[in-house]
Amino acid sequence: MLCGKQFSARLSFAVVLIFFVCSVVPLLAQNSTQDVHIQPRVQASAPKEPEIDPAFKTHTKPYKVGVDMVLVPVTITDPLNRLVTGLDRDNFNLFEGKDQQEIKTFSSEDAPVSIGVIFDMSGSMSSKIERAREAVIQFFKTSNPQDEFFMITFADKPEEIADFTNSVEDIQARLLYTVARGRTALLDAIYLGVSKMRQAKYPKKALLIISDGGDNHSRYTEGEIKSMVKEADILIYAIGIYDHYFPTEEERLGPALLSDVTELTGGRAFTIDNPNDLADVSTKIGIELRNQYVIGYRPKNPAHDGKWRKIKVKLLPPKGLPPLRVYAKTGYYAPSE
Repeated sequence: MLCGKQFSARLSFAVVLIFFVCSVVPLLAQNSTQDVHIQPRVQASAPKEPEIDPAFKTHTKPYKVGVDMVLVPVTITDPLNRLVTGLDRDNFNLFEGKDQQEIKTFSSEDAPVSIGVIFDMSGSMSSKIERAREAVIQFFKTSNPQDEFFMITFADKPEEIADFTNSVEDIQARLLYTVARGRTALLDAIYLGVSKMRQAKYPKKALLIISDGGDNHSRYTEGEIKSMVKEADILIYAIGIYDHYFPTEEERLGPALLSDVTELTGGRAFTIDNPNDLADVSTKIGIELRNQYVIGYRPKNPAHDGKWRKIKVKLLPPKGLPPLRVYAKTGYYAPSE
């Protein structure tokens, strides 16, 4: 005869499977913003978030994660590219190099975020500018009331048009007066956005890039920017708006550039060919950013050697789920002192 706890556990698992079959299978839209929910176990208490030094250094002196705790934001999606929520600590294993680490903190709460929007205002955006502005507004609608934002626009060079603010209306108003013209200094804009995060209030930081082409006017190289984002503890998301054909070599390489830069940080890039899809995709990113798991661990390697340490998050999903994909940052630089 089953005891109460065994019966409850089996019943909960049956409910999970029934819910998944009923709610996930019929949904076929690739860009749906609906979540896939897994029934979580009740957490004993919310983890205390450690303090993180917001100091930022450029690629000459790498950004260093705090000595006591490494935080790893993690996003899980299903084969239809939808969020999977409701997993718990036991569904994750985390490795630094080849060594499995003990997970000390685990959270899936909506914590405030410091966010920078990097907005392409080059001449090729002129026919898409209204849709792109709408996408920014839709992204802001997903925000937490405590979130703070800044905005950088770029064409021949990047320009900060709005400092950190809690006023979404202020950024929207400033965006209305921008005019699309010039070339595309995308890499320089990313550099400015990462540098601006030195002033961020919150430990969780993110950049959203909206652009329609590859870089053709930056001082910084792709290699320099990749090194920089590896050193910064910032999630980067991107929406690339591309035509069905690429008139230049820079535009042909644009999707790969955004994908490489975002995946280094644990974010990801979305490629679309219809400006009408901008608002839906930006909403999806906003929801995803606020429904991440955050895993914290104290590295077993205590050395303050300033070296790059690779991170690998492995998923142990409940039985019955389809193959799931894990998005997490690829590593961090250890402290040097």
